[in-house]
Amino acid sequence: KQWYQRRVAITAGSERALKLTTDAIDLNTANYTVWHYRREILKALKCDLEDEFRFTAQVIESQPKSYQVWHHRRCLIQMTKDPSRELGLTESTLSDDAKNYHAWDHRQWVLEQYGLWDGEFDYIEMLLQRDLRNNSAWNHRYFVVNSTDKWNHETVKKELEYAAKYIRKAPNNESSWNYANGIIKKNKFSYDEFPEFIDFCIKLDEDKILSPFLYSTLADIYQASGKSKRAHELYEKLKECDSIREKYWIYKQNLL
Repeated sequence: KQWYQRRVAITAGSERALKLTTDAIDLNTANYTVWHYRREILKALKCDLEDEFRFTAQVIESQPKSYQVWHHRRCLIQMTKDPSRELGLTESTLSDDAKNYHAWDHRQWVLEQYGLWDGEFDYIEMLLQRDLRNNSAWNHRYFVVNSTDKWNHETVKKELEYAAKYIRKAPNNESSWNYANGIIKKNKFSYDEFPEFIDFCIKLDEDKILSPFLYSTLADIYQASGKSKRAHELYEKLKECDSIREKYWIYKQNLL
């Protein structure tokens, strides 16, 4: 590191120094100091940053979980005030790894900073059509709604209908159930404010849908409405069908 710093100091602000940072990044993408020097050199040389965007895209393609390159990319956007490439870049990265935290964080930062919300719900729908168990896409949907709308009764009702569409397709998909229950509880609503969702859950139960997520939701609904006996019966079912969490369901029973 000391050798590198001395070398850069000697050649600071030169094409040679820039090339040296490229070589160092090839050896270790996670070297934050190198990325910092590289930005200083780019500024000193007044480089065309279009080439730098291409360079970082190549690094991201080979090292998509390197925090340092994503941070450098963010700095480039701040320097140019041009986020136009980023949604395409993150979409490409997430198509290879739908759970890449750095890509999601970068995408959400760009959306929030530059207001590029148009088409984002369509993007989420595409991801869920591709994989309805994509928990990252469900989390992102919450982020987008939370950033562009208010969590009033109308919004929660609409989002419950959206979640129900995917619950019908896969009643044992925890992600859609978590989304539905989460938007009610996190925003301090009660289940009885959404009778359509309660009816939807009851209908699934009547249709003999076997799902621990359905049972736990119904147990919460019945417990909240004072129907402790019915909630107790559901916890008995949960102890059988979700035995790995048997102690948790016993704990929930004891709260009745």
